[in-house]
Amino acid sequence: MSLPSRRLWLAPSLLSADFAALGDAAHAAESGGADALHLDVMDGHFVPNISFGPALVAAVRAVTKLPLDIHLMISHPLRYVGAFRKAGGDTLVFHMESDDPPREVVRAIRDTGAAVGAAIRPPTPFESVEPLLPEIDEVLVMSVHPGFSGQRFLPEVLPKVRAARAALDSMRSPALVSIDGGVVPETATEAARAGATFFVCGNSVYNTLGRVDENLARLRAAVERGARDGVP
Repeated sequence: MSLPSRRLWLAPSLLSADFAALGDAAHAAESGGADALHLDVMDGHFVPNISFGPALVAAVRAVTKLPLDIHLMISHPLRYVGAFRKAGGDTLVFHMESDDPPREVVRAIRDTGAAVGAAIRPPTPFESVEPLLPEIDEVLVMSVHPGFSGQRFLPEVLPKVRAARAALDSMRSPALVSIDGGVVPETATEAARAGATFFVCGNSVYNTLGRVDENLARLRAAVERGARDGVP
């Protein structure tokens, strides 16, 4: 199946940027051709680390027009969807493994006016999120274990990307299939070939090996190459 007309999104993750210059990192992504920004919210419970809160999301919102994809790696997303929407989140992505009932979270996010995403960890089967596909705008397949940046891509999650792509195509859904973790040009090509359309890219964008725009151009070429190959 050829996928030349499907939009492919690159979403740099600010978790990999210089925290002392997040405004500069957001500007560099926007001017460099990014389609969105990805912000990881960690509560120290669902994952060991603690990261961004609503105040930081609001600060980023103030310096960029890019859509903000807010990844809620938290145990109780229902408590915070309103705060992160008010802060400027355009898409709120919760985890199927969180402690709150998934359909209640979907309804709560939808009620704020934000787009809805549902994420699954590497060990979580695709079947856990499949019943929600008609109700969401993004399904995020984690290709690393959530909570830390700089991990190696886990290729064993690619069958879940293919399953999500096939299921969404069968219902003619415009929902995005997102891949998050270890996304570099080589793995981005593989994920795009499997049907991913939204690529969270951290260390492959924010590093000392190249400028942000150069790194985004390499990733763009990689995902377009994979998309041309299509789903096996």
